[in-house]
Amino acid sequence: MEALRRFVAQRLPCYYGWVIFALVAGTNYAARPLMSVAVLSVFLLPVTEAFGWSRGLLSGAVSLGGLCGVIVSPMIGRLLDRYGSAVVMSLGSAIAGACAIGLSGISQVWTFYALYMPGRMAFASPLELSATTALSNWFIRRRSLVLGLFGVTQGTGLAVMPLVAQWLISTWGWRHAWLTLGVYTLIVGVLPTLLFMARRPEDMGLPPDPALLQGSRQRGLRGTQRGTQERRPGEPTAYEPRFTLSEALHTRAFWVLAAFSATGFMAQAGVSLHQVSHYIQQGFTGPLAAAMASTFALAQVPAGLLWSACTRWMPIRWALALAGLAVAGGAIGTALASTLVYSGCAAALLGTGVGGLHLLLRLAWAEYYGRQHLGTIQGVTLPVQLI
Repeated sequence: MEALRRFVAQRLPCYYGWVIFALVAGTNYAARPLMSVAVLSVFLLPVTEAFGWSRGLLSGAVSLGGLCGVIVSPMIGRLLDRYGSAVVMSLGSAIAGACAIGLSGISQVWTFYALYMPGRMAFASPLELSATTALSNWFIRRRSLVLGLFGVTQGTGLAVMPLVAQWLISTWGWRHAWLTLGVYTLIVGVLPTLLFMARRPEDMGLPPDPALLQGSRQRGLRGTQRGTQERRPGEPTAYEPRFTLSEALHTRAFWVLAAFSATGFMAQAGVSLHQVSHYIQQGFTGPLAAAMASTFALAQVPAGLLWSACTRWMPIRWALALAGLAVAGGAIGTALASTLVYSGCAAALLGTGVGGLHLLLRLAWAEYYGRQHLGTIQGVTLPVQLI
């Protein structure tokens, strides 16, 4: 497989990192959304009607699967640093696809839990960590842009997959829908990743994007060790940070980012979970309340590119502060909004801020602590975000 990758890299008219991006984007349109809550919500009604189960009974599998993701996250991070994303991403896709195929034949609640929980675990940890670690390892100068594009593919994948699932259910039934999506995921997410995914450009004798330049401007980063420089993403640097997990734990920036991640996504999760019910209580019709939730979700798609552009002319910590303010403003606006216009603006502001949190936190971990132990560091910090 290494020979195949080198053969392709030598004949490509572009940087091989874009092959890595294409592989990651493929998982965002296959394995990653397959086990999302959005797709499960489409299956809930036909499955509960078929067996007489309650929706609350099935939703427990989502929480337990996420908890399993939290538990395995540190181990996944170490595996990524040692072996790269190829095995982890392909295994995550294989688990998601195989579980979906198995779900097409369920008849008992315990079989649903036994099959959905591993798939949800793959969604929560291996697929997330392997994708962002791979992109950060391959891109330096264009890391902000690529992570922004990653957010676009992730958002559109989460938007498209439920529509495809609904069409399959309406056409062939929910069992065939699970089966079709599972087979599709295995085809898209497993073999191409195993064949063409590489850990880092240096493993293939390629320079990172770009090769590190000497004699560039350096600016100190407060709260870190070993002379790490904070720079705008893409600015050349003579020094690439190489923090181990132990060294990162002794920096102030690590704990600030971890706390920021926990509080930011806690606010987002609470508001997004209850926003539809809140709008209905404010007198909105069901379709209008759902439209506000869609506005929140859709605003996250272009937000990644917006915040990516912002990091070209401001430090990451400033951009993170602005994204946090956007989340806070959107949450407060949602609580106070009572008209359609104000509610739409609050939902869009909240979505823009959340899109910024996703991009900027992924970017910050890589920019502050380097590529060498990025998987291990993110494997420890991801549970803070998930919890």
